[in-house]
Amino acid sequence: MSTHCTSTTGVQRVATGEAHGKAILLGEHAVVYGAPALALPLPTLTCRATLRRTPGPGTGVSRLRLLAPGPHGTPQEAEGPEELRLLLDAFAERAGLAAPPALEIRLHSRVPPSRGLGSSAANARALVRALDAFFGTGLDEQETFDLVQVSERSTHGLASGIDALATGRERPVLLDDGRPRTPSVGAGFHVVVADSGSGGGTGKAVRMLRDAFARNPDHRTRFVHRSTGFTRAALDDLAAGRLPALGRHLTDCHRLLADLGLTTGRTDALVRAALDAGALGAKMSGGGLGGCIVALTTTVEHAGAVSTALADRTGARTWTTAIEKGEGHDSP
Repeated sequence: MSTHCTSTTGVQRVATGEAHGKAILLGEHAVVYGAPALALPLPTLTCRATLRRTPGPGTGVSRLRLLAPGPHGTPQEAEGPEELRLLLDAFAERAGLAAPPALEIRLHSRVPPSRGLGSSAANARALVRALDAFFGTGLDEQETFDLVQVSERSTHGLASGIDALATGRERPVLLDDGRPRTPSVGAGFHVVVADSGSGGGTGKAVRMLRDAFARNPDHRTRFVHRSTGFTRAALDDLAAGRLPALGRHLTDCHRLLADLGLTTGRTDALVRAALDAGALGAKMSGGGLGGCIVALTTTVEHAGAVSTALADRTGARTWTTAIEKGEGHDSP
């Protein structure tokens, strides 16, 4: 995603930064305990941050506003979240800005919040890129990631980094033992994302599992082991282009997460509807306790049929993303 900066009359200066949403295909929750996780970019769900220097005296952020989809998809404007102000403080320290100029910041996001689609990370990444463009700090990818993580840890508590990575990548991202890479994709496919209509609860789910695992560490060990097994087997099938087998791993992972109490009646119903409509596999995605599901399909026509069936049968909003065939490589 891009950054852009312009100057006008020397009094007012504008910079923008962009990011996008993401969906977790496999490994959510287990990834914070060191297990591998695979995320996909959702490039049509964009987020743009615009920074404008306000004329006159003053320092710091005079206005921070966020325009994002509301419960029914209608854009709603509100005050920017507190975690973004923490990010601004961290950036000012990193850039050595003792008294930054007065700024007006507006974020325009198409990523629905509280749906497990990376809205908080997309907001943070877009803002970091806009700040980098505005102040000319030349942040590298690691420095950008670290700043996004400041916001993510404030939002979610434990934050693996998968959202911070995937909201800035154009290809799937595998996070394995803290190291990112791009996995091999042996055959192109499409993923349908369907909204359950109720907000997810990533922070609540993370705390719920942390407390449950503290009471019974063996449950954590079994969960991480099974999640790791599903993800590694799925990565082999992904690299070989075995899409039906990949789909079965998704559905198996949904059952694993359901056993932990992370699904809802609505997300379970969406998974069943997707499978009934011919999806190769389906599962909840992200933090759970609401949010979205993902369904694996082959062609754009297959994705369209599953998307239509979900909308007709459940009334769910849907989005699709295409993943193209490609070789894997280590990520910077």
